[in-house]
Amino acid sequence: MPLGPWELLIILLIVLLLFGATRVPEVGRSLGKGLREFKEGVTSPSSDDEEDRDKPALEAGKAPGAVATAAERKRERTSR
Repeated sequence: MPLGPWELLIILLIVLLLFGATRVPEVGRSLGKGLREFKEGVTSPSSDDEEDRDKPALEAGKAPGAVATAAERKRERTSR
């Protein structure tokens, strides 16, 4: 169900009353900038992806943030 011209006019009037005539362009500008940044973030490869490729492979059998077992902790202490 698309919005008709009267519904759009009422929405525009409510926005104008809430933000005022001076703030409406600022709000539109910041909304456009946010949408542009979001679109760029979704479509372009991020620097995080590049950092992941540069990292060495994880130790075999250990997930990041995994909790060491008591035997592993003991083995580490004795190897030092």
